[in-house]
Amino acid sequence: MNLKMRVSSGLRKLAPYNGLGDKLICLYDFYERHGRIPANRMIFNDFLYNMKTTDEIIHPLRVLVTDKEFCKLFVNSVIGDQSTVPTLTVLHSMDEVREYKFPSECCIKPTHASGQVILRKNGEEIDFEKIKGWFNLNYYRVTREANYKKLQPKIIVEPFIFGKPDPNDYKFFCYKGRPKLIKVIVDRYTDYGCKYFDDKWVEQDFSITHEKSSKTIHCPDNFKEMLWTAATLSAYFSFVRVDLYSNGEKCLVGEITHCSENAGGRFIPKSGEQVASKIIFG
Repeated sequence: MNLKMRVSSGLRKLAPYNGLGDKLICLYDFYERHGRIPANRMIFNDFLYNMKTTDEIIHPLRVLVTDKEFCKLFVNSVIGDQSTVPTLTVLHSMDEVREYKFPSECCIKPTHASGQVILRKNGEEIDFEKIKGWFNLNYYRVTREANYKKLQPKIIVEPFIFGKPDPNDYKFFCYKGRPKLIKVIVDRYTDYGCKYFDDKWVEQDFSITHEKSSKTIHCPDNFKEMLWTAATLSAYFSFVRVDLYSNGEKCLVGEITHCSENAGGRFIPKSGEQVASKIIFG
């Protein structure tokens, strides 16, 4: 283990799991990721950092919709249940998991974490050890995103969206109830590609974390509906990312994300952060 890794590991062991410890770890992570100290300014990652390290991140509504099960309740109450991905079941223990008869094709994920998923295809064996690990996971202790801190561990099971394991994913970055920037992900699990567009579907020359894809990505036929959906849901927050799926005819809300990439997304090129900030914050 090199010196940098030892310092990081030691710091994480010593930092308490409270507001002060969170700020210490978040500051260290931000500097390691971006090579600078975050400032109180309307720059993309700095803004996310400041939101993440204040009480805004633990506003009750933000905490509620961080939970993937309860997020659907919020969406249903605001725009109707026709806009959420159907829920097959929610499982609260490993006993329930082992007793449940999973469909031969389904999506399995924890309601209390991000980026964790099992896509079951053709009735293949289910990794119960992975699911067991999810029940023991407190995602806050990994990322120091306090909106995850008190979430109850649960497993949600859903059908494939539009019958596909990897439908196009549209992530709307919204400020003051207005969708400003859209990240589009295609072929997530087979040949990952992403691009960024503004709210007029003008393609941008930057990307975040992943290189900009060379694939052609067309504007969905129901783009206006998607903008309305993102605007309506984001109106309850100062800044939020509304993640949608679309097949061109219907859009479904996947989840609502508060701190994209944990304020650690690296812009490619670096100058793209200024461009994105101007698009989002004006």
